[in-house]
Amino acid sequence: MQMVRDVKEEARRNANDYVHQVFELVKRRNPGQKEFLQAVREIFDSLRPVFAQHPEYIRDGILERIVEPERIISFRVTWEDDNGKVHVNRGYRVQYNSTLGPYKGGLRFHPSVNDSIIKFLGFEQIFKNALTGLPIGGGKGGADFDPKGKTDREIMRFCQSFITELSKHVGPDTDVPAGDIGVGKREIGYMFGHYKRLRNAYEAGVFTGKDPESGGSLGRKEATGYGLVYFTVEMLKHHGLDLEGKTTVVSGSGNVSIYAMEKAIEYGAEVVACSDSNGYIHDPAGINLETVKQLKEVERRRIKDYILFHPNATYTEGCADIWSIPCEIALPCATQNELDEASAAKLIENGLIAIAEGANMPCDQEAIDLFLEDGILYGPAKAANAGGVAVSAMEMSQNSMRYSWTEQEVNEKLHRVMIDIHKNCVETAEQYGFKNNLMVGANIAGFKKVADAMVAHGLH
Repeated sequence: MQMVRDVKEEARRNANDYVHQVFELVKRRNPGQKEFLQAVREIFDSLRPVFAQHPEYIRDGILERIVEPERIISFRVTWEDDNGKVHVNRGYRVQYNSTLGPYKGGLRFHPSVNDSIIKFLGFEQIFKNALTGLPIGGGKGGADFDPKGKTDREIMRFCQSFITELSKHVGPDTDVPAGDIGVGKREIGYMFGHYKRLRNAYEAGVFTGKDPESGGSLGRKEATGYGLVYFTVEMLKHHGLDLEGKTTVVSGSGNVSIYAMEKAIEYGAEVVACSDSNGYIHDPAGINLETVKQLKEVERRRIKDYILFHPNATYTEGCADIWSIPCEIALPCATQNELDEASAAKLIENGLIAIAEGANMPCDQEAIDLFLEDGILYGPAKAANAGGVAVSAMEMSQNSMRYSWTEQEVNEKLHRVMIDIHKNCVETAEQYGFKNNLMVGANIAGFKKVADAMVAHGLH
């Protein structure tokens, strides 16, 4: 018996040493890339027990290989505004891991985009895509271009210049971009139209998030938000709870936020707050979703204008204090690191029961640690917001078949994917001794699916 314990202890030490050594290597190779290093550390910390049980992963250098992108593309994007002035932005595509299928991940147009942001998003995408169970690899891209305040013609010219370069590196069986912050069906439409012109071919499967009239999938716009709520419902149900009557705060007011609010309201939640990059609104009577949709989807106005139609609501400049509003359910859907330790402490003090991430890495590590220590139900982004990429993969399938599913069919398939993801996370966490820790469950389940395929494929 003592010999068995000694062997297990040595395996644990070897695993810890291996993970530590690889992380130190990543830090040396990627100095100053704080978002990327944050994402890597969070996943690495979960994987120590995996390497203790699977020394073949150490032998085959899986961690060193999976953390290094297969390809990084950076390029100049030159475009002209309506006044004839020339502007230059920087474009990116990180083709991170193609073990399970073509690279798949969104394009983000935002001034904050840089190497670190794109790499963190691409790294997370590997495991998120693996969790869906669908045959897609991980990638991400974007540009430090800000669509806000630009005319449709200016955005069109930027998108055409961007895809002129990126078209050399993408394709239905190679790399399939989609939307993200700053990139919706308008931007996808401009890029897809120009891509067709460049290729002289209708390769519908090269982009997802297209307008349904141009080969897009019904239900794609709603998928991330709906999927987030489906996951939250499963997480609550696992602990004998539900959404009915629960006070809910949702940050953001883009597609993810709007459709998370819509589905949460369908389940009986009382959604009382949402935000944009300028500030947040609080409506104790419950957010009027039709007003939000009119402001954000139709008129492209700021969220502060909500109070013009609902004077009993309040608007506050700045976004951080949205988490001071008492709620039982929190759905951060805006951007990375929007919720810190102080905000987490305030949420817990005010009676938080559960939090699920609609954005990518919206909670910093200190906030996550606090939630887990306090027994708050926590749904990590790579599991909770995987509905968007799941329906993107369904769009790829429909494009390949030259066929379209109904919105109901897509929604039923999405619901099943989110139920399966939650089940997989729960079972994997328990298998490795971390009962009810969905962060560890998601990280290990996603990693093992990719790692096993990498071992089977040999060195590449």
